Amino acid sequence: MTAVESLPAAPITGTPMPERAVRASATDTVRAYVALTKPRIIELLIITTIPVMFLAKGGVPDLWTVVAVTVGGYLSAGSANALNCWVDRDIDTEMRRTRRRPLAMHTVTPNAAVVFGLVLGLVSTLWLGFAVNWLSSMLALAANVFYVVVYSMILKRRTSQNIVWGGAAGCFPTVIGWTAVTDHLAWPPAVLFMVVFLWTPPHFWALAMRYRDDYAAAKVPMLPCVATERHVAWQMMLYTWATVACSLVVWPVAHTGWVYAAGAALLGVVFLVEAHRLHWSARKGVTGVALKPMRMFHFSNSYLALLFVLLAVDPLVR
Repeated sequence: MTAVESLPAAPITGTPMPERAVRASATDTVRAYVALTKPRIIELLIITTIPVMFLAKGGVPDLWTVVAVTVGGYLSAGSANALNCWVDRDIDTEMRRTRRRPLAMHTVTPNAAVVFGLVLGLVSTLWLGFAVNWLSSMLALAANVFYVVVYSMILKRRTSQNIVWGGAAGCFPTVIGWTAVTDHLAWPPAVLFMVVFLWTPPHFWALAMRYRDDYAAAKVPMLPCVATERHVAWQMMLYTWATVACSLVVWPVAHTGWVYAAGAALLGVVFLVEAHRLHWSARKGVTGVALKPMRMFHFSNSYLALLFVLLAVDPLVR
């Protein structure tokens, strides 16, 4: 697996390339492969994994388990993201948001990317199996396959509901965090799975509203490309209500304390205000950038991160 060199080759005279140029080329190669894993997306996945481990333990989980799950989770998600880049290499060049990805920039070859993704998937499966447990390993593998095959290859280019069902892949970390500590499934991680599942459409549709022209150019039927902004905002508001309601169900099901209950309620109110603001603006005929969909997108990130931080803090203060 080698990235396409971004620096000129050494002269034919046999004069070796300067050491600084060699180092720069190696650095660019490493950066390209790291970029394939989409680290910024993985950050959010880890945020929904580790706090659940605190909840499952009822306190501070074993440090080695946390490290092992974090490493394995990064490798597994990185594998899925690298393979997604390989699947989407044709449309990434058409979108401003993705045209600087390694395959779109030709800094990594398609064959190298797919081998890299498959190797990461194999390593992550074995790592989680031997270092954590095989239930968590199989769940991570299932999430990987679901994201690459079901979402990237089947749903993404065929239906406007792509992110609704395909987004389920991003919900698996909640279950993996639980099983890493307990080695069995239960209702609390199932409810948390649904929280992330319901949160994904308003989160991603806000981004898709901002980059609607990009998705249209790439012929990807994201809902904002095939429906009016008013309809999209209405759908986002409904999913936000469902997300907040489900987040409150965690309280009795997982037997959390007042810290989580109060925090989830407060965060939910702000999330709903943002969703209603967007819907109200769309109803008044506001369109495009003036709708400020990225405001909703950024807050949705903060909402989910803070909600799961509350899950980690709650058992420590009871």
